Amino acid sequence: MGYIHGFDENVEQTDVGAATRKGREILLQAFNWESHKSDWWRNLEKKMSDIAKSGFTSAWLPPVSQSLSPEGYLPQDLYSLDSAYGSEDLLKDLLQKMKQHKVRPMADIVINHRVGTTKGHGGMYNRYDGISLPWDEHAVTSCTGGLGNRSTGDNFDGVPNVDHTQSFVRKDITEWLRWLRNKVGFQDFRFDFAKGYAAKYVKEYIEGAKPVFCIGEYWDSCNYDNGHLAYNQDSHRQQIINWIDAAGQLATAFDFTTKGILQEAVKGEYWRLRDSQGKPPGVMGLWPSRSVTFLDNHDTGSTQAHWPFPENHIMEGYAYILTHPGTPAVFYDHFYGRETSIHDQIVKLIDIRKQQDIHSRSSIKILEAQPNLYSAIVGEKISMKIGDGSWCPTGKEWKLATSGHRYAVWQKE
Repeated sequence: MGYIHGFDENVEQTDVGAATRKGREILLQAFNWESHKSDWWRNLEKKMSDIAKSGFTSAWLPPVSQSLSPEGYLPQDLYSLDSAYGSEDLLKDLLQKMKQHKVRPMADIVINHRVGTTKGHGGMYNRYDGISLPWDEHAVTSCTGGLGNRSTGDNFDGVPNVDHTQSFVRKDITEWLRWLRNKVGFQDFRFDFAKGYAAKYVKEYIEGAKPVFCIGEYWDSCNYDNGHLAYNQDSHRQQIINWIDAAGQLATAFDFTTKGILQEAVKGEYWRLRDSQGKPPGVMGLWPSRSVTFLDNHDTGSTQAHWPFPENHIMEGYAYILTHPGTPAVFYDHFYGRETSIHDQIVKLIDIRKQQDIHSRSSIKILEAQPNLYSAIVGEKISMKIGDGSWCPTGKEWKLATSGHRYAVWQKE
C-alpha cells in the first residue's frame, strides 16, 4: 500500500469546524474534466506560488486514488495513489510544495461507489479481491447488485454503490480518511455525490478523520416553471440546509441554489438576487457560514458543460461571490484558462475581500435588485454593483476600489 512518508504522523488534532467558524476561506478548484491528460501534479506544483500569492487558502485536487476512469470518479484501489494525474511521488512533491506555501490540499472523497475487481453474487463485479480493502458483496447495496442493505440515498447508476450501513465499511473508510489526513497530508475534504448516502455517515467520517474544512456536493435540480427558472427556490436551498444539519453542521455545502439563480440573473433578471424576505436567495441568504458559492466546476463547466455559467458574464459572477458572505470558490478554467485579465481581476477582488475583512458571515444589505442592476453593501465596508444599470453609493467616504465590464466595487477610505 504505497504509504507516503514525510508528514508527521502525529498531526496536531484539528479543532473540527475552526476554519468554518473563522469564515475566511477562499477556495480554488484546481482542475477541470481534462486535467488528467496533462501531467497534472507537475502543472499544479509550478503554479503553487501564484495560487498562494493570489490569496487562496485551500486548493481542491481531483481524486487521487487509482480509478477505472482517468478522471478519478470510478475508484477501485483506494490506497493506491498512482493515478492518471501523476505518480504517487509527484503527488508527494505537490503536497510538500503546498505545505511550504500554506495552501491546504483538499481531497476529493469519492465513497458513494467503488468499482469491483471480481465477479461475485449474480455475476456482477461486486467483490474487491486482490486490492486493499478486499470487501465482499455485503459492502455493496442490494439496489446495485450486492448483498448489503438498500441504499440510504440516491443511486449512482452503473457501478456498485457502497453500503455505508455496514460497520466494517465505515471502519475501513474512516481509517482510509485518517490515512489521507495524517499520513498523506490532505487537510480538507470534499464529499462527492453526497446525495448517495445518509449525511449522518459524513458526520461520522468527519469526526473520525478531523479535517480542517469540509464541503459536501449535494446537487439537486432547481425549481422550474414551464422550462423557466422559478423565482422561489426556497425548497431547493432548504434541501441543502437539511443535509448540512444532518451532517452535524460540521460540513459546508456547495451553494447550487445561488449558482442556478445567479446565472439567470446576470442575463438581465437581477431582481432574482433578492428573495421575498429581502435576503440573498441561495443558501448564502439563510446560512452563509455553511454556503460555498461558485460559478462552475468540472461537471457544470469544462468540456462536460452540463450547466455552464454564461461565458460573457463571468466577471459579474465573481464580483458577486467574492464580495458577498459565504465561502467563495474559483474555478481553474476561469482563473487560468482565459486571458490574464480575468486572473488579475479575480485577484483584485480577493485582495479587496481580504483587506476589508469580508468573511462568510458578513452582514449584507441589498439596495437594488432591478432587471438590469443589483447593488448591495456588505459588512458596511464595501459596496458593489453588477449589471449595466448605473449606480454608485451615496456618501463621500466611498472610493472606487475596482471595476470592470458590468461591475464595480467601492470601499470606505
